[in-house]
This record gives sequence, C-alpha cells and structure tokens, in this order.
Amino acid sequence: MTTTLITGANRSLGLETARRLIEAGHTVIAGVRDPDDADAVRSLGASVVQLDVTDQASVDAAFASIPALDVLVNNAGISGTSYGVDDLTAEAMTAVLEANVTGIVRVTQAALPLLRASEHPVVVNVASGVGWPRFLSTPGHDEFPVPMIPYAASKAAVIALTVQYAKNLPTFRVNVSDPGYTATDFNGHSGHQTVTEGTDATVALALVGPDGPTGEFHNRHGRIDY
Repeated sequence: MTTTLITGANRSLGLETARRLIEAGHTVIAGVRDPDDADAVRSLGASVVQLDVTDQASVDAAFASIPALDVLVNNAGISGTSYGVDDLTAEAMTAVLEANVTGIVRVTQAALPLLRASEHPVVVNVASGVGWPRFLSTPGHDEFPVPMIPYAASKAAVIALTVQYAKNLPTFRVNVSDPGYTATDFNGHSGHQTVTEGTDATVALALVGPDGPTGEFHNRHGRIDY
C-alpha cells in the first residue's frame, strides 16, 4: 500500500488531489493547518494530521505521528497580499517565500527519513506557470498579465529547488507540477480549468514508477521544456 502525505489537502487542488489518489489506491494523510476544517477530506477516507508548513514544531509533531511514507505532495501555498509594485513590501515578500518555498523545504527535510525507507520514494512540488519566465513574458499565455511579484518569485524558486532536490536524491522521483489557470479560491474561481484538470499533472507525477521522470516540470499536457 502506498502512503501519501498531501499538504494543504482540505480544499481546492489539495482536496481533489486527495480524492484522486485515494481512488488510485493510495492511503492518504491530509496535512492541514486546522483539523476542524477538514471534514471534506475526511469524508473521502483520508486521515488528517495538523500541519502548518510555516511552523517547525507543527511539522515535527506531524511527522512524529506518521509511521511510513512513500509519496509527498507539497501542495500548500499562499498567494500573499501584494499584487503589484505599489503595495509590495519586504514583509509581504517574506511571508510568501516562508509559506511557498521555505515551507516546502521544512516539510521535505522532515519527510526524508521516512521517504528514504520507502522502496519507491516520490516527491511532487506544486508550483505554477506564473513561476516560469517564458510564460510570464509571452503575450497570450495565461500567466502574462499577472503582476504579482512575491507569488511569481516563490513559484520560480519552487521549480529550481525541485531540480536541485532531484539531483541530490537520485533514487527518488522528484518533480514539479503546474496546475494551470484553474478555478479555485485563489483566483475567485475565474480560471478556465476544472480542479480535476488542474490536478492532472500533480496526480500523474505522484503515480510515476521507479523509472519515471525526475527533476522535471509538468503541466497536464506533459513536460514543460526549459
């Protein structure tokens, strides 16, 4: 049985990822900041653990309660409070990087002992095309009009750290997904994709075999070329 931890699993993309991986036969542990707000993921059959990616004590306590782990999906993240240059502060930048980048490192480092004990360890980091310079700078892409600096910078960092983790952990499969412009609470449900479409890449990467890709950035259509 494959045991999978998904952070931020109580709503939107995290919740749909949990649903689909449970359907695929995984035993899913839902990491959530507030276990009282996790009825939806519990109803799918997931177990719930309190896990705030910005709090080391919370992360340590969560992993102390997990006996085994095969797949880690780093899904939790925030958009932040800055949407352009005029409202950008160092504090706003720090808050987004802490949740979206340092949070992934904090959780992944805590997960390494359990993942190293797995016969087939897999890590999937959820990033965004908003972190991809080619998409941000090319008119016609969904990402081009997005002015947010902290969120874009954080997701670019997630893509880079994924590549570096993959190089450092050659026996793991470590990849990064782009959900695409998906209708979620993040964007007021303005996206043109469903949450199922938005989780296609994450789910596919969570299900890769031992000979599957590593160090790659994928959307629902496959690998995004560098």
